[in-house]
Amino acid sequence: MKITSANVTLKSGKEVTVYQLTNDKGMLVEVLNLGGIITKILVPDQEGKLENVVLEWDELDTYENDPAYFSALIGRVAGRIYDAKVTINDKVYTFAKNNNGNTLHGGLRGFDKKIWTAADETTKEEAVLKLTYFSEDGEEGFPGNLNVTVWYTVNNRNELSIKYKAQTDQDTIVNLTNHAYFNLSGNAKRSVLEQEVYINSDKICKLDQELIPDGEFLSVEEHPAFNFKTSKPIGRDINLEDIQLKYGNGYDHPWILNNGENAVEFYDPISKRCMNITTTEPGVVMYTMNYADAPIKLANGEIQKPNYGACFETQKLPIGYNEVFKEGVILRKDDTYSSETTFIFSVK
Repeated sequence: MKITSANVTLKSGKEVTVYQLTNDKGMLVEVLNLGGIITKILVPDQEGKLENVVLEWDELDTYENDPAYFSALIGRVAGRIYDAKVTINDKVYTFAKNNNGNTLHGGLRGFDKKIWTAADETTKEEAVLKLTYFSEDGEEGFPGNLNVTVWYTVNNRNELSIKYKAQTDQDTIVNLTNHAYFNLSGNAKRSVLEQEVYINSDKICKLDQELIPDGEFLSVEEHPAFNFKTSKPIGRDINLEDIQLKYGNGYDHPWILNNGENAVEFYDPISKRCMNITTTEPGVVMYTMNYADAPIKLANGEIQKPNYGACFETQKLPIGYNEVFKEGVILRKDDTYSSETTFIFSVK
């Protein structure tokens, strides 16, 4: 188990440190102190070939102002906040309207754009990278000074664990996740539409055309396109006649997770790579990279395309109309926000 690091100067002049976490089996996870961005997860296929299973930009500079949040830490609040405002203790706080009049993924410069302080906490059993960030009271409009700590941990079972903790000196809202774009074909050789997904969920949030929840839930039995209780290819039902699919131009919805050890399974029947996800969070947003319009080059030399990645954003539910689901993301003064999600890689 080891961590190595190297400093890189971006074209803007900003210095970024690249960390590589490696286990004894050759699994490698590469993380930037910029936004806690994961640029590589190298895991074997059925023939033992190590390839990257997250999408990676061709140039490191792209990450500095990445509009797609490629594999970054998202905060203070993941997902959307309706009308870019929220009431806490009878006071209304307003945020940047950076998505159709709503707030998305922490505002204009969320945690994905910040330089985090990094420390190596590796042991014999685990390669551990600790990232910390201090978010000042009023940053992006959010109340309270917030101390955030995130641990990336790799072990010899080919597991990547992301653990989050946060504390505030005022009542505030917090909902943290990682926005990794997975593609188990390796080095993004194929789209994810033929890769298979299982989600341990009976219902999704009902969304409107701006992907804002109204507080209602929809049964996946009644909306079969969203039924992943039995594993199926992502693309099998993505073009079914369902207004929810039209609103998202594909999948971009919160599934409410059932109790159970395995929240999500993602599988590529060609490479035989499999990724299981366990989480302490109540929901997961599966986003199927429905928009990839900018002609930005990936590390494999190809221009990005829709449906070449799938995000599984484990998180609390987004704040919708009439501040629905707000209570789930409130962090009270002197309380501790705590969350953990583990990605388990294997060959099936």
